Amino acid sequence: MLERVEIETFLTLAEELHFGRTAERLRVTTGRVSQVIKKIERRIGGSLFERTSRTVRLTPIGRQLADDLVPLVAGMEEALRRAADASRGVTGELRVAFLGEGTAPVLLKAVALFGERHPDCRVDVREVQLSNSRASLLDGSVDVLIASYPFDGMACGPVMLTERRVLAVPAGHPLAGEESVSVEVLADHPVVQYPEVTSVGFKRDRTPDRTPSGRPVPKGPTGGSFSEMLTLVAMGRGVLPVGEHARRYYPRPDVSYVPLHDAPLIERGPVWREGNTTQRVRAFVRAAADAAENPAFA
Repeated sequence: MLERVEIETFLTLAEELHFGRTAERLRVTTGRVSQVIKKIERRIGGSLFERTSRTVRLTPIGRQLADDLVPLVAGMEEALRRAADASRGVTGELRVAFLGEGTAPVLLKAVALFGERHPDCRVDVREVQLSNSRASLLDGSVDVLIASYPFDGMACGPVMLTERRVLAVPAGHPLAGEESVSVEVLADHPVVQYPEVTSVGFKRDRTPDRTPSGRPVPKGPTGGSFSEMLTLVAMGRGVLPVGEHARRYYPRPDVSYVPLHDAPLIERGPVWREGNTTQRVRAFVRAAADAAENPAFA
């Protein structure tokens, strides 16, 4: 078994490929770094690094060892972090956010249940926009986000809320008076697009490139926010598939919402960064799952 100091020394040198910088990072001498590496090489019976007066490079054996050790070390660190979280209990601060007015009531229900279970953990609630929802999770300013699925590259679930899809069209549009329409009508009208920062999977789900029968969907202009997208609809620049809760939370005299009778349901729930799965996050997701069982949010 390699000792922790041996693993740390090897992986640091594998990253830096420089004995001096490695020694500086580890706050030891270059001689100590060389001593540890030679000890590991004797143990495995092969060279880990090719050394010249100017360069240090990993050998194939060294590269394989580094590739094998990195995920193991990350797993051990995650296990230690989870154990530390468990020993402290659910305390500190949890930052949760919602994307879209329709998700706010569901979030608040989960927050209330979480607060009853974990009174020593302060919950900070905020709203994010389409333009910064992913960035807020990545930079750690938000721990959990209640948003629509799919949300690429993030841990998701459980589903807390489902809603039918409707098509936002300008008031007075030929489709505005229809009782319902098919998704196939998207091929006949430009579709307003979500911001570039929106995930690929989400855009493919909401504003597909083709209808179910394979007809191409013309792309309309891109909006910077949901309200801006609805304004583009009102201006006659395109149509936009949205959730039916838009009728309640975004009523506008210049926009009509027409049911899409053959579209799948929209699903919403908690989203978080996998690497930020702390004890607090897990406890909140459990509270969200329990809150979702309330018939009021089915």
